[in-house]
Amino acid sequence: MAYDQSLWFETAGEDWTPRPPLPGDREADIVIVGAGLTGLWTAYYLTEVDPTLRVVVVEAEIAGFGASGRNGGWCSALFPRSTAALAGMAGPEAAVAMTAAMRATVDEVADVLRRERLDADFAKGGTVVAARGPAQRGRADAEVADARRWGDTPDDLALLTGEELRQHVRIAGAEGGTYTPHCAALHPAKLVRGLARVLEARGVVIHEQTPAIALAPGRVTTTRGTVRAEVVVRATEGYTPSIRGQRRAVAPVYSLMVATEPLPADVWERIGLERRQTFSDFRNVIIYGQRTADDRLAFGGRGAPYHFGSRVRAGFEDEPRVFAALRSTLVDLFPVLADATITHRWGGALGVPRDWCASVAFDPQTGAARAGGYVGDGLSTTNLAGRTLSDLILRRDTDLVRLPWVGHRSPVWEPEPLRWLGINAGLKAMELADVEERWTGRPSGVARLMRPLIGG
Repeated sequence: MAYDQSLWFETAGEDWTPRPPLPGDREADIVIVGAGLTGLWTAYYLTEVDPTLRVVVVEAEIAGFGASGRNGGWCSALFPRSTAALAGMAGPEAAVAMTAAMRATVDEVADVLRRERLDADFAKGGTVVAARGPAQRGRADAEVADARRWGDTPDDLALLTGEELRQHVRIAGAEGGTYTPHCAALHPAKLVRGLARVLEARGVVIHEQTPAIALAPGRVTTTRGTVRAEVVVRATEGYTPSIRGQRRAVAPVYSLMVATEPLPADVWERIGLERRQTFSDFRNVIIYGQRTADDRLAFGGRGAPYHFGSRVRAGFEDEPRVFAALRSTLVDLFPVLADATITHRWGGALGVPRDWCASVAFDPQTGAARAGGYVGDGLSTTNLAGRTLSDLILRRDTDLVRLPWVGHRSPVWEPEPLRWLGINAGLKAMELADVEERWTGRPSGVARLMRPLIGG
């Protein structure tokens, strides 16, 4: 894999030389599989509480190689499952507590960055979502109305007029939208690589180039040897299907990104985002963007196909059709970018559980712990997962261990070829729905019919 395909990898200030692999069999108190943000945050909070713990992390590639180092850089309060769905699972009080925990997590990440003196280009400018046309405007109205039912005030989520939206960002054709302050833009690779160095200074051992083959109570078998430990933490997200027995646990779905050259001040005057607000709109196919600390636009979206058998390969990130669509969408949003150069194109796999509900769990009888299924909302959710797993593993009775995602088990995905047919049909339906809505100005019936199939 050429790490410099990603803007984040190129600008993280790293040489990406792999750490030594596992040299053979060894023992530890806790072994974590995956050196992404879930695994590293878990190690961080475990050693914060008990510095004497022997924690070993095994990683198939390098720390931050997967979604943790490739994402859109939104440290947000978004959770993939709706508040209403969480209330159905665990009651309204638990659902509201989950929202509060996610919002507090954004500030917790900022506190860690300050405490550990890590520079990850953190800027808490919030998120603005534009409504372009009647169908999108209806979804904006519905989202705000739903938020009010759960006790949110305009300070948590505000409905914007067109003029109010333009005070944040000047998106062509936008007639209004929403704004929430509960999000920060950051540089994800700087975060994950900096966190890895903090852990090594604490004595946590990270073995890279060490793929895990199988997990069992008390041990992790890798291509380099076996690590035995009382607690085994699975933190593999979109790569989970590569582990024996986990093929249908999550579906790896690709999200792709592009980044522009650094843009001059006069262009930014026409775009906005003065406080580095993250941005999106209310279309069916998810898009997301941020203004980077070096004045680029980093912009991504879904649309890449799911690959048969839950396969994840470097070549799957090369989707010229999707990259061209991302550039076209970016220019459609901001016509001033028509002549801007795209300098980077990259992507990666995210983990999607069958019910779109992220979860954390720990079985004290077997010592098996897991977290994941973030559906692309993992940059901040991983921090909450790490804190929660730490409390569960160390038997701490805290509010975090009572949140509704704790112990949740999603149903497995359908076997192939049903999985391949269903996911790709759903993705294509969302694309067609956006075309339909743009031409008709009405909400798409196709989108309403297909959304349950893909878990939305």
